[in-house]
Amino acid sequence: MKKIIFSFTVFMAGFLILPSCSKEYLDTAPTDAVSSSTVFTTTTNALAALNGMYRAMYIQYSNQDEGGEGSIMIDMDVMGEDVVFNSAGGYVAQMRYVTNRTITSAHLYFVYRYYYKLISNANAIIEGIDGASGPTADKNQIKGEALAMRAYAHFKLVQMFGKRYNAAAKPNSQLGIPLNITTKVDPLPRSTVEEVYTQINSDLDAAMGLLTSATARIGLSHININVARGIKARVALAQQDYATAATMASAAISGVGTGNSLMSSAQYFQGFNTVNNPEWIWGIRHQSDQPLYFYDFFAYMSANFGSSNIRSNPKSISSKLYNLISPTDIRKGLWDPTGSNTAFPVPSAPSGSRFPYMHRKFLAVSTDSANDLPLMRLSELYLIVAEANARLGKDADAQNALFTLAKQRDPSYVKSTSTGTTLAEEVMVQRRVELWGEGFRYGDLKRLNLTLDRTGSNHTATIATVLTLAPGDVRWEWLFPQTETNSNPLIVQNPI
Repeated sequence: MKKIIFSFTVFMAGFLILPSCSKEYLDTAPTDAVSSSTVFTTTTNALAALNGMYRAMYIQYSNQDEGGEGSIMIDMDVMGEDVVFNSAGGYVAQMRYVTNRTITSAHLYFVYRYYYKLISNANAIIEGIDGASGPTADKNQIKGEALAMRAYAHFKLVQMFGKRYNAAAKPNSQLGIPLNITTKVDPLPRSTVEEVYTQINSDLDAAMGLLTSATARIGLSHININVARGIKARVALAQQDYATAATMASAAISGVGTGNSLMSSAQYFQGFNTVNNPEWIWGIRHQSDQPLYFYDFFAYMSANFGSSNIRSNPKSISSKLYNLISPTDIRKGLWDPTGSNTAFPVPSAPSGSRFPYMHRKFLAVSTDSANDLPLMRLSELYLIVAEANARLGKDADAQNALFTLAKQRDPSYVKSTSTGTTLAEEVMVQRRVELWGEGFRYGDLKRLNLTLDRTGSNHTATIATVLTLAPGDVRWEWLFPQTETNSNPLIVQNPI
């Protein structure tokens, strides 16, 4: 693998932010704009480098569908069945499973290089922080966050470019992704899926050990011990390690304590656009002087941003999923089954298009799209506890966790008496409704080895093209970008 390392001019975003639209912001080695020896002389300087790593999650890259983490969140949901397009707008190639199977796709290359940039930045911090002067607690915080980010980025990559983890087939010898855990610039072969998950878990365990004794959290954009636990729970779900998933998610819930709470009914309709929301555990805080404009998540997924993608293609929920929502569930009010409810905002009203089942979940708060973005919410943790316990046969624990969330969303909800597979399916419906549009459905389908089924809903073959996709179909795996395979002879391409 051509080692991807973020130029230190951008890496030091805490000192100077230079978001470039040129593909040349990727270097194969750090530039000497700010030397690594200078960055890691003190924990103060190292913290600026850490801030730069997070800043890379929401800058304008080369094209408008390359706005950092938010863009990939859209990928992960439009490749499922629950988000419906009403016209062929941006991200339709992802919905059609074309982008992830086109080796020359600019977006495919963006996804690949984006996560390896996060990894390379994390590697530089991990290797350099021990020699910095400053309080031990600060070093623990900085290194712990970098380790967790490295794990997070590897996890996202292996979900896309590797085959699913199969707990019944250990060790998982199928090819995963190149494991990049040093700052050395060497071509790397693909490690096995088992090796990748082993490294991910090792990094998360080390991160949690360090973050336990870290200094106070800088802000919601930064990873802390509870976010690391939440990431570990996600990883465990993907590995069908349900005992660990339940333990980690429960620990994160206990860890946030009274600092976080499930949203009230009123808060649920305020647009999912601010880190001040009491339910957010991790999120991107978008500075008002650093807008992404048409690169932003809200430029494609909100109900009201003034972009052509929103005016002509407001996003809808699958009618099949909508019909599974209880009439007394407040979340049902996020979608308009008629497409004629004028209480639902459209850009440039009244000229914006309206369609049945259109949403009002995500609302942009400004014309420059400087909106915060949720990366982890408390509700997800309750859903992980519920799902994991249901799959472990711990029905009472699953029912209790599900009740905590569902009762908050539906005043008429009665604690489930379902058990086993039926209970697990009930949890998954709640998960699909609760996390709609937040970037989880593709990963859920793949980890559970489920069929993608868009039939019998408001999806159309003209727009979606792919209406079903069976488990094991090669299209579940993303192809490696041609740029990568051309520069790294050790990469074995996925089946085409």
